Amino acid sequence: MNVMADGSRIPRGIGSFNLYIITTCAFLLAGDPNNAERLGILAEEAAKWNGFLAEWTPLYAKYSDKKNSRTTAVKDQLMDIIDRCVGLDQTSHILDRIAASPNVTIVDMETFNIKKGVLQKVTRSTSNTPISEGVNAALQSLGGGSFAVKCHNSTSRASILDVADSVQYAYLVGTTPPESVKAAGLTKDLSTKASFTLPLGPENSAKYLYIYFRWYNTKHPELAGPWSGLQTALIV
Repeated sequence: MNVMADGSRIPRGIGSFNLYIITTCAFLLAGDPNNAERLGILAEEAAKWNGFLAEWTPLYAKYSDKKNSRTTAVKDQLMDIIDRCVGLDQTSHILDRIAASPNVTIVDMETFNIKKGVLQKVTRSTSNTPISEGVNAALQSLGGGSFAVKCHNSTSRASILDVADSVQYAYLVGTTPPESVKAAGLTKDLSTKASFTLPLGPENSAKYLYIYFRWYNTKHPELAGPWSGLQTALIV
């Protein structure tokens, strides 16, 4: 996975960075094994990350006292810590590696502020929660034994569900409907597009198409969604 660095992940403001460094340092140390190890962060990298907090804390206390100890020098030192934290991430790609970790979760991504574009989709698709939403599929006969298939999510437009990368379908051509999606004789296939054509051949005219659908993730098949109810259509 080629994950591009995102300059908006690490806050550049003093107040927002304060919350970020406190939260992420505590998070890296939590767990058994700790989250740093789980996400593939080296011990020395985690130590450097926590070292920024050790430097930051006394300086931020001075910065917070506007009347007595907030000075330009204190502010410059705080900004230098932010710059060095950003620099460590740019050279070691810590946040990129967290985003690309096979163990990454939504909580990890939110904690480190990795939540934009493709990374947000990756987070959802690599979570441990199976897809719960069903497929709404519309069949339109095209003649010649073919059907136009349009699969919908909860919206009205045809599209692949964000946490999936394809739609899986299981079908049978004949005159007797299957008892369930587990019945013998069903053919299974995938489409990476929400709208596709299913060619069954003119020789099957006057027979019926019996078909089920579900959202599917080819990289994480264990997260596949529930099968839809059986749909039946006359082949013409």
